Amino acid sequence: MPYLPILKVLIAVTVIVTTSWLSNKRPELAGFIVALPLVSMLALLFSYAEFGNAESTVTFAKSILVGIPVSLLFFLPFLVADRLQLGFWTSYVAGVFLLSVGYFLHQIIIQWIK
Repeated sequence: MPYLPILKVLIAVTVIVTTSWLSNKRPELAGFIVALPLVSMLALLFSYAEFGNAESTVTFAKSILVGIPVSLLFFLPFLVADRLQLGFWTSYVAGVFLLSVGYFLHQIIIQWIK
């Protein structure tokens, strides 16, 4: 399927551009759309379509399932930003740090559920 990489890029670009545009017009709707597992669903579909490996795709899905709650660590500094008087960049950097900690947590959980 020589067109698959182009299709994947076009879909990803469309989702990102649309939600970033919508974030100014209707931020609540944009947040809801971004929170949907659209990217995960598409990635699972594309992975299976490209490689046809059901076992690998199931492992991929398990990793996504564990990764979703762990990835929410990024948003914790934004949740407490008002109370702790954190600016955007402080919250962002702290979120990236927590996300890197979450990666190791993700790896531990994935090894446990195998």
